[in-house]
Amino acid sequence: MANDGLDLLEMVRRELAPTEGANRFVQLVSEGRLPSERLAAVAGEEYWIGESDRRSFLHLAARFPEPPAVDFFLGLAAVEIPARSQLLRYAAALGLGEQDLQAYEQKPGCQAYASYVAWLALNGSLTDVSLALVANFAAWGSYCGAVAQGLRRHYGLKDEDVEFFDFFAEPAPEIEQLAGAVALHSLGTASALPDSTRRHARLVQAYELMFWNTLAEGVG
Repeated sequence: MANDGLDLLEMVRRELAPTEGANRFVQLVSEGRLPSERLAAVAGEEYWIGESDRRSFLHLAARFPEPPAVDFFLGLAAVEIPARSQLLRYAAALGLGEQDLQAYEQKPGCQAYASYVAWLALNGSLTDVSLALVANFAAWGSYCGAVAQGLRRHYGLKDEDVEFFDFFAEPAPEIEQLAGAVALHSLGTASALPDSTRRHARLVQAYELMFWNTLAEGVG
């Protein structure tokens, strides 16, 4: 049963995968061409996104209190706690304290993702919101892995400085198992994804890409 869920999860991710090569931020970091102040902006934006996402996941757990959904959403909310500490270490490596992050003025294009996740937490069906998140987490993880490598190679950051990105680059096994169980529970024997799931996944991934590309605006 677990393998069936993971196979279904992989199908969801393949079908809803974002377009390759569309992330300008990742390209610039990988080449060492992104100005260092844009790296600091990542910390400022993520500081606010992480708390918003945690509350969205907790709300989803309250909306869908039966397993496996409740365990999945509570697991996602729990992940944001160590991630916050790792983000503060990343910010400190760039010379920023928590007060700096609290004073940071967010960019609308960066915060659109968290705003839409919050909208889904209020309005989305279990199938639509869970599978849209599952599909996007694969893209988010791949972006984080590429950013971590670029930060080490071109910007002199150490392993402990980029733990935030490494943390998300590889999904936690228990979250992965829960994601597969949610996919199996949501789709059952269906042979195709619902149109609404595709629609919400497309928007989530578009807003994810907007986050990164907003931070790369104006860099040649």
